[in-house]
Amino acid sequence: MSFISFQRKMEETGITDRRGTTDILQINIGKLCNQACHHCHVEAGPKRKENMERATADRILELLQNSPSIKTVDITGGAPEMNPHFRTLVMGARKLNKEVIDRCNLTVFYEPGQEETPYFLKEYQVHLVASLPCYSKDNVEKQRGQGVFNKSIEALKLLNRLGYGPASRQHQLDLVYNPTGPFLPPDQKKLEQSYKKELKELFGIQFNRLFTITNMPIKRFLNDLERNGQWEHYMNLLANHFNPHAAQSIMCRNLVSVAWNGELFDCDFNQMLELPLGKGRTDLWQISSFNELDGKPITFANHCYACTAGAGSSCTGALDK
Repeated sequence: MSFISFQRKMEETGITDRRGTTDILQINIGKLCNQACHHCHVEAGPKRKENMERATADRILELLQNSPSIKTVDITGGAPEMNPHFRTLVMGARKLNKEVIDRCNLTVFYEPGQEETPYFLKEYQVHLVASLPCYSKDNVEKQRGQGVFNKSIEALKLLNRLGYGPASRQHQLDLVYNPTGPFLPPDQKKLEQSYKKELKELFGIQFNRLFTITNMPIKRFLNDLERNGQWEHYMNLLANHFNPHAAQSIMCRNLVSVAWNGELFDCDFNQMLELPLGKGRTDLWQISSFNELDGKPITFANHCYACTAGAGSSCTGALDK
């Protein structure tokens, strides 16, 4: 290993390790998913049992009322829609006038019992961030499984028919790209132009923005790296492309991550590694407002290099635009 620790890198660069004001609440509602993607840092899949209970969802909404700085509720999984309390969270957050994001894999719409989900999302003006790692069928199915591409395309067409896309202010549809291997994403703006051109010409599909997200060297992707002898190469790539401008804008500064069991973390990646908040392990029942976390230290580890490499990476794509 030829790189220094991420914590030391931040100290040498003089960048603070403190949280700012929390304005995004990200909820990992569970690990149940209809897919089992090769890069998945959650290790989600159809056989996972971890799923948020109603009491935890109710507690989130209670705390949300007491956290005035939070503007956005970002719901992820697994496939969030497969949790029986997903709609409770969406309706409760929208009642509090929060923007709600659903991180959707698109194919979930074709699971039993999910037929009305796209119409529910439209009714509550849920902002969709949908996974489509490429506009090429081969690349998508290599990463996400056979049959995923065609279902994803049909789901995007349906969303366009429902009014999702650039023609609507209330129904935003963004797509997510992540690399198929151990390399950094290309320029986000240029790739977005390619996506829009190809999807429009080939399928008549339109969307708002493309987010490029760097693969995190943890869980399934880490296993792939180690199996192929590429871990050290990938970590050196990330460390050698450390970007101090991106490091100042990493998502853990203004986001708090809630696990399916109510535990709190600095980000979804730390959650999967069970790295407690910089102020120590905390859950929903130990705080009275999410804003109690403002100004607290952030827990860093070497996987954080993925968020600061190149143009940077966050749940809303590149950081250094």
